[in-house]
Amino acid sequence: MESTAKPAGGRKGGVKKKAVSKSVKAGLQFPVGRIARFLKKGRYAQRYGGGAPVYLAAVLEYLAAEVFDTF
Repeated sequence: MESTAKPAGGRKGGVKKKAVSKSVKAGLQFPVGRIARFLKKGRYAQRYGGGAPVYLAAVLEYLAAEVFDTF
């Protein structure tokens, strides 16, 4: 008898999908996951919404583009 290994993540079927980052989903260059981690570690608030790091990354990316376009 052959033993079948369980697929990752509890999915049925053996094909594992490639991970897609939050930055790619949002269409940004700045790292959304890293900004989310900094928000958590910085203890700026007890709670924050799921869209907060995405919005902050978009604002930072916009400001960086504005600064670099002026030179």
